Order: sequence, then structure tokens, then C-alpha cells
Amino acid sequence: MFGEDLAEVYDMVYRARGQDFDKEAALVTEIVRSRRPDARSLLDVGCGTGEHLVAFARSFPSVTGIDLAAPMLAVAERKLPPGTVRRADMRDVDLGRTYDAVVSLSTAVAYLPSLADFRAALARMVAHLAPAGVLVIEPWYFPENYLDGYVAGDLIRHDGYTVSRVSHSREQDGVTVIESHWAVANRDGIRHFTETHLFQLWTREQYASEFAHAGLAAEYLSGVQAGRGLFVAHRRGEHAAAGPVGHAAGRADAGTGERR
Repeated sequence: MFGEDLAEVYDMVYRARGQDFDKEAALVTEIVRSRRPDARSLLDVGCGTGEHLVAFARSFPSVTGIDLAAPMLAVAERKLPPGTVRRADMRDVDLGRTYDAVVSLSTAVAYLPSLADFRAALARMVAHLAPAGVLVIEPWYFPENYLDGYVAGDLIRHDGYTVSRVSHSREQDGVTVIESHWAVANRDGIRHFTETHLFQLWTREQYASEFAHAGLAAEYLSGVQAGRGLFVAHRRGEHAAAGPVGHAAGRADAGTGERR
């Protein structure tokens, strides 16, 4: 999962499929600023190739990203100043500082194998949250809006590459299993690889219970992130309710039940 083959073409493919990293970062920035106007620092948990971080760095003077996948971090390191990203597990990370905003996008938390792991990760996110800080988490689809058996296919030609991808999504014991088959061709030849990604199909109520256990007041914003929505949270008693957010960030695969 997230090997070197995928890391090499990840940004190209997902931009071609309709993901607008800049727009997604702008939405999250607006959410954060509506609740913490003076926010200056941000931690991206599960930052992947760093595309969101590049955009966040234009709005926040101090940004940091963590991820467990070394091949993805290697791509991020080429885009960002030294020391911006670090390899760490979100369940036990300790960076020794706090941030005005902590975010986890691209459904990174749904890769965790259990709610107990999510609880551990959430505790570490809260530990890195400054007083009056804002936490934004993108979940995977909820069971009621996930489409079982979805099949996707893409053909991308860009910058000397031709990439084909087909995938199949299925539900198994409360987990989304997405198997993708790839063919990547460039001047060096053609290579084939497969990736299997597992996403936990937690309910909205299960997420809410974990936020409450972590001492957080959370709201759910629907209709963004291709229908997956966003949870926005803060420590209880630290914030007044914010006004409505004016922008929407979506993806071409909205409503398909498939993310990767």
C-alpha cells in the first residue's frame, strides 16, 4: 500500500481524476479561520505527497506534515522546505509542540484498523492542539452512502506518461476493500502493479462517540469532499459556534463510493 510505484504517479492521477488539492486546502483554511482567525500554525496528519501542505503553507506561516508511508513522504520532501514533513504513526506521534489547527484529510483516519486505533490517534491529535485550536477530519463514507461493488476506470496521459487504472470496491465485515490494478508506461517501458486499500466503514455515530470520548465538541459538515463531509471539532468550552462556510470543495468522483 502506497509503494514507490503509486507515489510516483499519485499527484498526476488524482489531479486528472478531478481532485483539486488547492480548493480542498482553501475550504479547510476557511473553516479554521472562521473559528480561529489568528491561526498561524497547522499540522497535517496523513499528509501523503504534501499537495495540501504546499497550499496550506501559503496561508499558515508554520506547517508540519506527518505520514507513515515513506514513498509518499519522499515525494512531499521534494516540494517543501527541509524538516516540514516527518515519518510518524498518527497513533503515537509526539512532535513536542502544539498547533492552532490539526487536520487529517484524504480519509487518512479510515485506514486505521479499529476504533481503538482511531481513539489513540485522536488523542494524539488533541495533544498537539493549541488552546482554542481547531481540528478538521475527513472521514470515509458512512455505511448508508457507500456504494458496494463500484467499478472505476481511468486513462491518463500527461508529461510523457500514460497511466491506466481499474478498480473494484467491495464491503467485507464493515470494511471497504478497494483493489486497484495499474499499468504505467513512459520512455523507460511499461510496468504493472496492484494496490489494495482498506477503509473502515464507521458510522457517523461512532465518529461522534470518539470525539466525545476525547473531550471534543464536534460538528459534521455535509456536502463537501465528494460527499464524505468533514468533522470540525474543538475542546469543549473553547469556541463559540462559527458562521456558515462559503465555499465547497468537491471531487469528480463525488457519490461514487470510491476514494483511491
